[in-house]
This record gives sequence, structure tokens and C-alpha cells, in this order.
Amino acid sequence: MSAFKPLRELVSFKGGGTPSKQVPAYWNGDIPWASVKDFASTSLSETQDFITQEGLTNSSANLIPKGHVIIPTRMSLGKAAINTVDLAINQDLRALVPKVALDTKFLLHAVLSLKEEIVKKGSGATVKGITQEELYKLEIAVPEELDDQIRIGHLLGKVEGLIVQRKQHLQQLDDLFKSVFLEMFGDPVRNEKGWSKPELKAFGKISTGNTPPRNEAENYDGDFIEWIKTDNIAGNAVFVTPAAEHLSEVGARKARTITAGALLVACIAGSIESIGRAALTNRTVSFNQQINAIQPGDDVSPLYLYGLFKLSRAYIQSHATKGMKKILTKGDFEKIAMIKPPFVLQNQFAVIAGKIEVIKARYQQSLTVLEALYGALSQRAFKGELDLTRIPLPGIQSEEEKTVAAEPSQAPAEQELTIHLPDTDNLLAALESAEARKHLLAQWLEAYRGQLGSAPFFLQRFMAAAQTRLAELHPVNDFELGASDYEHIKGWMFEALTAGRLVQSRNVTDYDEKSGEPIFGNSIELKACQT
Repeated sequence: MSAFKPLRELVSFKGGGTPSKQVPAYWNGDIPWASVKDFASTSLSETQDFITQEGLTNSSANLIPKGHVIIPTRMSLGKAAINTVDLAINQDLRALVPKVALDTKFLLHAVLSLKEEIVKKGSGATVKGITQEELYKLEIAVPEELDDQIRIGHLLGKVEGLIVQRKQHLQQLDDLFKSVFLEMFGDPVRNEKGWSKPELKAFGKISTGNTPPRNEAENYDGDFIEWIKTDNIAGNAVFVTPAAEHLSEVGARKARTITAGALLVACIAGSIESIGRAALTNRTVSFNQQINAIQPGDDVSPLYLYGLFKLSRAYIQSHATKGMKKILTKGDFEKIAMIKPPFVLQNQFAVIAGKIEVIKARYQQSLTVLEALYGALSQRAFKGELDLTRIPLPGIQSEEEKTVAAEPSQAPAEQELTIHLPDTDNLLAALESAEARKHLLAQWLEAYRGQLGSAPFFLQRFMAAAQTRLAELHPVNDFELGASDYEHIKGWMFEALTAGRLVQSRNVTDYDEKSGEPIFGNSIELKACQT
């Protein structure tokens, strides 16, 4: 059972401060000093700034021992992190010091579940902040048993870990995309390879979008065509995300449309940093007046053009007007000079980039599913609606698992083995190709064999672990291991026996009470060779 309790009953807040910038002796010491800019993830292990012991002593900064949940109270509202090192904090942060027994990971995810409420309660004309009193009023559902807190924290932490992993994969693919472009074409601004550099109007037809009148209901809420706004150009994928609304056929006649393969570029936004975000279309869409579109000519590859804009955003932003509202007009946009290598080379890049983007789309889909899963689990957990009886404590097998594990051997000295199968770069290929999967299973089997120690090898236990690992690494895929995979595993077992990497022995069913000698059964066990 869970009971809703205000944070005031659960924690006290510990704030911080900033040593005087006018005293050099207070800075560049060996004490990490955290501020809002250090909140890049839910683990606070590094800071951009450091202070000295003198700076700590002569300011209101507080040293927070590692293992505390820390939250911002100004800017970045709704974020939270656990400090994995001792560090000092500034006045915009608060450390949560428990008054009662609270699992740290549970508290972290509980605070993260309050993000919308925290943001809503934030106030301020330019920089949003929330008072300590408002934070104290926030309520979370706290299980009566500490073990249940641990279960919730562990479950949400596992999903969050997969989310972090997917984001890392996407970043790696982004880095690969950029490195391929730079290897083939060099820096697009410096143009050290000396490519021709015409104005953008030489790359294709450029047009500015339009917004149909909002006061005419017949223009919207149809199903004729998607209407793209700058919010839909996320800048982290080739193809634009689905639009928030559709135009009717009447509205589409009043808007401007562009066909598949066109590049949409944000040219009016709230900040200069938003200008230059680009996305390719994979369908006919309409777009608003904050966007310029390029329909590439016959001598320009759309994927090359996307890569060119992706690596030239700062250069494009430098052409925007410098007034109160940053604008890149169609006239100024057309005059931007950019490199234009031979079409055959553009196409060579497009082949590689296309393959990268296919993989990236799969990981993006996986990330979306995981984020939705985290949100649903978090919502249920902190409303007290999650069935915690089905979640084992971390490091502890369920009773069913213990029963199954005990059947082959009752040796009192043996510990139940947890199988750890490594991450892999060839997962997607393995899901699609039996031959690639054979190599993946062989890699995992060797990892399992290396972890056995004196424990026996169980084929079914390995298959269950492999199936679980596949679901963790690629949860959006419903792939299941089949008969051919079973045969591959058996083939590996026989080959390992022949090579001496596995050995056969009689199973131990019990131990003699007096002598302590093992009592052998009639079945044969496989074990890793210890020599």
C-alpha cells in the first residue's frame, strides 16, 4: 500500500551559494561546484566549475555528500539528479535530505514524476523559479515497505538506463553521419577542398510557406494534408515528425505545399539558435510562413543537402537579421553561398547517409517506445497503482526462478548465476539475418561460459537470458528465438565439448551430512573448463 505524503514530511531542503567571483583564491580548487548547467542527466558526477576549501568556507555554498537527490529551483525546473561524488551546490539548487527511510533512486524518480507540476508552479517574467514552500507542498505516493520503494526505483532505473543507451546510440549515429560528410567534402564553411560555392538559389526552387486564416474553420481539422510548423522540425532526424494538425482540402488550397524530397528550414524562431534547423520530407506537406523550403534541382541530392545544412547551422544563423526577432528572409536565404560538389559524389554520400538514417529511425522509434513506457510506469508507480509483487528486488531471484534453479543441483555452496550478455553493434543485423544471429549467439555463449565458474551450463536458461537481452536491446521488435537458433546453440555446445571449453560431469544432488562428500545423481552436467 502507498500513502500520499507532502515532501515536507519526507525531506528537508539544503541550499547552497556562490563564492565571490572577485576573489581568485575561492576558485579553481579541487571541490566540484554544481549549478544548473551541470544537469545533463540524472547522474551528477562532473561539474564545469570547482572551488577551493577557502571559497566553501567563506560563502553560503554547502558541501553535499554523494548519494543525495539534487534539484534546480530556477531554470531547468523539473530536472533532478543523484550526485555520485561529494560536491558543493549554488543557490539555484536544493539537496533533498530525507527525514524518513527513503530509497534514493525511488526519491529521484518520484521527483521526476512531479516535473509538470513543478514547471506549472514556476513563476518569473524571464527566468522561471519555484519557491521552497511550493516544493514542500508537493505530494508523492510512498509505499509503506522500503523494499517496495527499492523495487520502483530499480524498475524505473532500468527503463531510464535503456533510454540513456538509445540516446547514446542516436548521438553515435549523428557523429558517424557528420564524420562521413566531413571526410568526403571537408568543412562546408572553410571549403578547404575548393568546391564551387554558388548561392542557395542555384540548388533548387526556394519558397516560403503560408498560414491559412484561423478564423475560417473549414481550413483546418481535415485529413487532406499535414501542416508543418517549426516545432515539427526537431533537427535530430532526416524526416519531419508528424504535424500536430491537418488541413482540409480548402485549407490546402490556401497554403503552400511541397512534395517528398524537399528540405524544410526554420527561418523565424524565438531565438537565433533555432534558425537553420532542417528536415527532409518523405511525403507531400504544407508549411507555415516561418519556414523556407528548397525543392532540390536535378543536380542536388536531398540527403546531401540535408547533411550540408546540418553541418552549417551556425553559418546559416549568421545571415539572420539582428533585430528583436531573428528572421532569415527568403531573399537573404537565397543569397547564402554553400559548397556544391559534383552530383556523383553527392550520391555516394547519400547511399551511406541513407543507411545510417534507416538505423537511426529504428533507434528513434525504440526511444519513443521506451519513453512512453517510462511515463506509463512512473505514473502508475506514483499513484500507487503498480503491482509490486511481480517485481523482484534487484539481485534477488523470484521464488519461481529459485525453484527452477534448485532442480538440477542442490549444492549448498553454489550461488544462483545471473547471466550478463554484452551489448553488441550487430543487433539489428542479427534480428534480420539467421547467419548474423548465429555469430551473435556464439558471442553471447562465450560470455555465458566465461561467467559460469563452477556452475553448470543450462541451455534453456541461456535461451531465456538471450531472449530477454534481445527485448532489452530492441524492445520495439517482437522477435523470438526459434528452432534454427536452438540448433545453432546445440552446435556450439558440441563444438565447445570437442574443443575442451566445456566438460561433462555427473550432477550433484546432495551432500553427505557426516562426511560432506557430494552425492552424485544419474544425469550429466556441462561445466566450463577451469584449466
